[in-house]
Amino acid sequence: MNKQTQAISDEMSQLAEDARALMTATADVAGEKVGEARKRLAAALENGKEIYGRVRDKAVEGATVADQTVRENPYQAIALGVGVGALVGFLVARQCACRRD
Repeated sequence: MNKQTQAISDEMSQLAEDARALMTATADVAGEKVGEARKRLAAALENGKEIYGRVRDKAVEGATVADQTVRENPYQAIALGVGVGALVGFLVARQCACRRD
């Protein structure tokens, strides 16, 4: 999961860097449409940065709560994991049995 988070973070950083480079490259280009596009791009970058920060904070908060809950109730967490695993195993085995017929 950490690799996926890092990959998404890297992609977002690269996208923001490319957008900033585009804005820098078009800084001297005159025109109403280019100016409007640059304003929209700047607003989208700022909005994306805010959304990314909120999502990251919520994910960290959720992981912290989950960690705390598991640490406070380890046996219930183990029982829940075994129960979910058994249910998934049952459903997969049932699917495989249906395909053999």
